Amino acid sequence: MYPHERSLVEDWQDRPFVILGVNSDKDLAALRPRLLAEQITWRSFWNGPDGTRGPIAKAWNVTGWPTVYVIDHEGVIRHKGHGGPELDAALTKWLEVAEQKSGK
Repeated sequence: MYPHERSLVEDWQDRPFVILGVNSDKDLAALRPRLLAEQITWRSFWNGPDGTRGPIAKAWNVTGWPTVYVIDHEGVIRHKGHGGPELDAALTKWLEVAEQKSGK
């Protein structure tokens, strides 16, 4: 999903949109150079040495990777999925709603 996420960050840089990532790699030292190589420019949190069973995944009930949440401008989860057309539709819809609410 990294290429798609990079394009979203670039295309929507002037809009009310952010990506927050959670990485499930178990080795933080090995992860850092990979994030640089993959050109991850958005904030990406580490899920800890337990990988997919780390604290963030537990708190958000993540059972498959990647899991993507769309959270609206009011902090409400509007979509949970694994990418694809449904994700893009949810992103577009809720970004438009946020812009309408802000008067843009």
